Amino acid sequence: MKSYRKELCFNLPYRRGFLNITHEVEAALKESGIREGLVLCNAMHITASVFINDDESGLHADFERWLERLAPEKPYDQYAHNGYEDNADAHMKRQIMGREVVVAVTNGKLDFGPWEQIFYGEFDGKRSKRVLIKIIGE
Repeated sequence: MKSYRKELCFNLPYRRGFLNITHEVEAALKESGIREGLVLCNAMHITASVFINDDESGLHADFERWLERLAPEKPYDQYAHNGYEDNADAHMKRQIMGREVVVAVTNGKLDFGPWEQIFYGEFDGKRSKRVLIKIIGE
């Protein structure tokens, strides 16, 4: 069995956003030479997420509104965590959207269902963050 590791780095210029990282994950899979196995892709920060869904702007706007209703950014003093930082809402949004995804690899390709894409979700941006891609297989 082979193993391959790669990190992606992001620094979004705004507090929240969603980036389609499917092409970067596909490129890492190609670099790995692995044809059958699994890809793990996870956010390496507690205020960011990796998730699978459709790449549709209306859906992403719906995610943003839904997450903001569940864990509103302001007022900052509503959260016990917010003292030194003002990002308690980002921690909660990450819990909702998840830390990681695992995708099967078949014949050297990500084995997705219809419309599935991999996204990086940022909930406390304006600084450098990483996503880990770990691929195992043959």
